[in-house]
Amino acid sequence: MVYEIEDHETQYCFPAINSSCIKGKRSSYEYNIMYAFFSLLSAWTVFLNLLVIISISHFKKLHTPTNLIILSLAVADMLVGLIIMPVDAIKLIETCWYFGDTFCDVFLIIMGLLLSASLSNLVLIAIDRYVAVCHPLLYPKKITTAKTLISISLCWFFSSTYSIGYSVSGRYFEASQRSDACYGKCYLVIRFSWILTDLFFSLLLPCTLIINLYLRIFYVAHQQVKVINSLMKSGKCVTEGSVRRKSESKAALTLGIIVTVYLLCYIPYTLSATSTTVISSATITFLLWTLYVNSGLNPLIYALFYRWFKISVKHILTFKIFKPASSLVDIFKDY
Repeated sequence: MVYEIEDHETQYCFPAINSSCIKGKRSSYEYNIMYAFFSLLSAWTVFLNLLVIISISHFKKLHTPTNLIILSLAVADMLVGLIIMPVDAIKLIETCWYFGDTFCDVFLIIMGLLLSASLSNLVLIAIDRYVAVCHPLLYPKKITTAKTLISISLCWFFSSTYSIGYSVSGRYFEASQRSDACYGKCYLVIRFSWILTDLFFSLLLPCTLIINLYLRIFYVAHQQVKVINSLMKSGKCVTEGSVRRKSESKAALTLGIIVTVYLLCYIPYTLSATSTTVISSATITFLLWTLYVNSGLNPLIYALFYRWFKISVKHILTFKIFKPASSLVDIFKDY
């Protein structure tokens, strides 16, 4: 593939096809830098989320409802780094889509599925933390491992169904509206009714629910911590239940940071992608990759706030997980 061309020459994505799109011009230096950067970013995202997946899957002590949702989120983030980042990076660098219309449809469905599944998992995390902090006595009955697994499965099922419907509708509408489209691009042209539907189901409903739940969580957690601290200062006995509630509040804070960071990346992109006003493709691309980069940030947040994650990563990287009965190790020891 020729990278350096003269300014007066026009290069096409598919020179043998009359309706081919025009290929963008980049120097070999730009190609090398961009490919190296996006390759490292993709590998980093896959590696970190794989550590989360192995940690929660391997150690029995981590098989809790909350961690199962974190596992589901890590799977979605890993697939973003494994599938979405490499393919979209090639599309961005080459300025052409070389994989055909069929894979374009599949790629758009997978991208929609993973973004929707990530947001659905964040809703489950918010609900889980709300019950744990605001209704701690009901938590063991309301939030069980079986119910959590069913909820996660339903989230992935509805996310895939919605993504397929959204993409198929968009491709059908595009085919009927854009007969002059060039060959070598992969994008959707969405009708206005779908834009409104997507704004509601992918932005307003989940984000409103998450924000309201966390406002309630932080208020209740703040009150609980104040009571526990006052008891400790006065020298009164602090019960095991009070210590547990303080631990749940800390977990809610950590997961709240993850939710907040995701929403800060997700909301601007969704608003720009569904906006009826003209927004530059460079802006949308930047916001989209900001959202992709978020997939590699969550494990770093776990590493900063969860000591069990640091311990489990140490066991993984030193190959201690291959020892007999390693899954039964109490990684909360000295936690």
